[in-house]
Amino acid sequence: MIHIKTFVFNPFSENTYIVYDDTLAGVVIDPGCYEMEEKNELDDFIKNKKLNIKYLLDTHAHIDHVLGNYHVKEKYKVPFLMHKKDESVLKAVKAYAPNYGFVNYTEALPDKFLEEGDEVTFGDSKLSVLFLPGHAPGHIGFYNEKEKILIGGDVLFQGSIGRTDLPGGNHETLISSIHQKLFVLPDDVVVYPGHGSPTTLGEEKVSNPFCALSLR
Repeated sequence: MIHIKTFVFNPFSENTYIVYDDTLAGVVIDPGCYEMEEKNELDDFIKNKKLNIKYLLDTHAHIDHVLGNYHVKEKYKVPFLMHKKDESVLKAVKAYAPNYGFVNYTEALPDKFLEEGDEVTFGDSKLSVLFLPGHAPGHIGFYNEKEKILIGGDVLFQGSIGRTDLPGGNHETLISSIHQKLFVLPDDVVVYPGHGSPTTLGEEKVSNPFCALSLR
């Protein structure tokens, strides 16, 4: 069985996830921890649960989702995986991080790139990679079909969608990603977004004011 621990980090109230199963193997997704207190909170959970972290995964590389990449990669000595099309987005962070007050941001670079259809395995579990551009050019999601769980980043929120006014964003592309990649999945899939509370695809299909299927 998969377990999901959510942390809300940094001034952007970003959701960082630890996804692990009963073997205690797991992955860290979108570590937004910047302050030492946040890093300690993440580390204490991993230590207390005796987790064996296997990978660092990024859904995309906007600043609020990558602030803790270096910490996780170095402390747990794990490969860092993301999509190739967000590499330039990641490399831009160190240039503008000080403008947001993150003067101690340290860059971590990916070890491997993921493509749609790839699978990330840990313990007895696996996450399938979905390519979901629109909010960011290399945005991906991580889907477990068996337990109907999606770590969706900043694509689909409860009653909202990801912004598309940042470099590499495109509104039509985002809506296409939602309709063609997410809304074809079962209604009872639970979406764990990059910000805010979890939701279900079924709820967003009928009620989301930006992308409900009745709006097509």
